[in-house]
Amino acid sequence: MSEKISIKIKRINLNYDDIPLPSYATEGSAGMDIRAAVENELIVKPSQVVLVPTNLSVEIPSGFEIQVRPRSGLAANNSVGILNSPGTIDSDYRGEIKIILMNFGKEDFKINRGDRIAQLVAAKIYRASLDETNVLNNSKRGKGGFGHTGQK
Repeated sequence: MSEKISIKIKRINLNYDDIPLPSYATEGSAGMDIRAAVENELIVKPSQVVLVPTNLSVEIPSGFEIQVRPRSGLAANNSVGILNSPGTIDSDYRGEIKIILMNFGKEDFKINRGDRIAQLVAAKIYRASLDETNVLNNSKRGKGGFGHTGQK
């Protein structure tokens, strides 16, 4: 079983209390579905980027983040994804969670009040210390990057 953490969540405007809070669809789900808090239908044109409100803010424990990830069904069925995937919600952020959606398809995409638009994954973070040096150890891969794994 996965380790659990407690995250405080707040509805910003109580006029949207009909929209369910983020939740896991199944016992094995890694991400919680989060929903659109739009008053009226929102049309996302092809190649358009929109910032979709959720009416939610969170208090994430120190040492954790929430990653905002696309929903596979939206990507596969509608060519809609998250532009900065995965997005990060830092533990010290207290503003409204907004989802940056992009319509990568060729047809308009409609978002209705309460539609599932993304998923949230709680993740442990590690802060790194950088130790400046003039020499790095060699590796088998070396400087190969951008699709190059050193294999032929």
